[in-house]
Amino acid sequence: MLRTGGPLPADAGFFRFDGAICYGRQLLGPPSSRADASLVDVSRAVSSDDGKVVLPFDLSEIVTNLLYERYPQPARSLVERASASDLAHTVYYTMRPALPVAVRKHLQKLRWSRWRRIAFPCWPVDVTIETLMRHAVRLTMARAGVERFPFIWFWPDGAPGCVMMTHDVEGPAGADFTPRLMDLDDEFGIPSSFQLVPEARQSRSLLDRCRGRGFEVNVHDLNHDGHLFRDRALFDGKGKQISRYAREWGCRGFRSGAMNRRQEWFSALEVAFDMSVPNVAHLEPQQGGCCTVMPHFIGDVLELPLTTTQDYALFHILGNYSIDLWQEQIEMILANHGLVSLIAHPDYLVRERERDVYVQLLRHLARLRAERRLWAALPSEIDGWWRARREMRLVPDGEAWRVEGRGSARARVAYARLAGGQVVYEVAQWPEVE
Repeated sequence: MLRTGGPLPADAGFFRFDGAICYGRQLLGPPSSRADASLVDVSRAVSSDDGKVVLPFDLSEIVTNLLYERYPQPARSLVERASASDLAHTVYYTMRPALPVAVRKHLQKLRWSRWRRIAFPCWPVDVTIETLMRHAVRLTMARAGVERFPFIWFWPDGAPGCVMMTHDVEGPAGADFTPRLMDLDDEFGIPSSFQLVPEARQSRSLLDRCRGRGFEVNVHDLNHDGHLFRDRALFDGKGKQISRYAREWGCRGFRSGAMNRRQEWFSALEVAFDMSVPNVAHLEPQQGGCCTVMPHFIGDVLELPLTTTQDYALFHILGNYSIDLWQEQIEMILANHGLVSLIAHPDYLVRERERDVYVQLLRHLARLRAERRLWAALPSEIDGWWRARREMRLVPDGEAWRVEGRGSARARVAYARLAGGQVVYEVAQWPEVE
């Protein structure tokens, strides 16, 4: 029902499509290297031919560019360029364990002083891919005269969204606080996963303690030195060690240190899912963002993107000691029926002030779970669901539809329909709210 309207030019650039900022090749105007207000809007070049919607770009190419972060980053300041050098990078990560938080906070504020000027991805949550897909569905349905069409709903049991809590343990202080953090999660009934650094001394004993209490454990980098993705040869060597630890620990998931990433390399790791790609990375050492709030496959590795601000950035970069930003992000994510993915480091929750904020967050998540019937799940459970969902099939059932395949008992038939010129979703069996 969709096709590209002719040979595309060689050069890619930023452009707009019904308000969404995209990156790739398009037919209407010259490519732009900057995501600014002067971007050409290619919406007027949409046409139809033989019942198909003809787009002035390749939708698959645009989505892939966003998921893999294949778009140019804003020009960096002198501080950013200096901190990105090999020598500065090495010195920082060598000294990092001994640097007080106040010193690290000062250095990082200098580095990220211009983050509010970044136009793309869109802060505080970027839903470009969701917007693109809705536009494509709207055009297709309108041109074909279809009132609604069925699909398998995103989450089990018709849940309107999903919550995933994770904890990255970075140092001895975090390891010491982990049992208390498990108590807090248990108190509010929020399942969580702990990511442990394999070569950290405390990880072996902590692994047994987490597993013994029923918490999930995944691999967090190798030694958290910031060098994992510096070059492919180094990554391949460390990747073999990471895969060995994943096998020995019985882990299915991975997250890199400092959210460093190269999506093209994930397949070298023997893991089922990754959690290293932010939705919007204005406050991460590696900027960018995958521009979606949904899990998605990178090859055969399921990416569970980080869709909210990390606790360290909230407290020590933004100076925000409330859950207001998290609440705003959660509402934006749930408006798109996405994954609310959170990182709370035990290392940064030791003090009472930060811990009180985290308790407020847990209380808010527990309330959402009860009132809206969100699915609060472990990373491995989400991975299992999306792999099963990928193999399910919709089949006709009289005048309706049903889902077949492994795990289909929890699947729900949903419909996309047009309302006021916009695409809205409805699920055949929404979860009942008491």
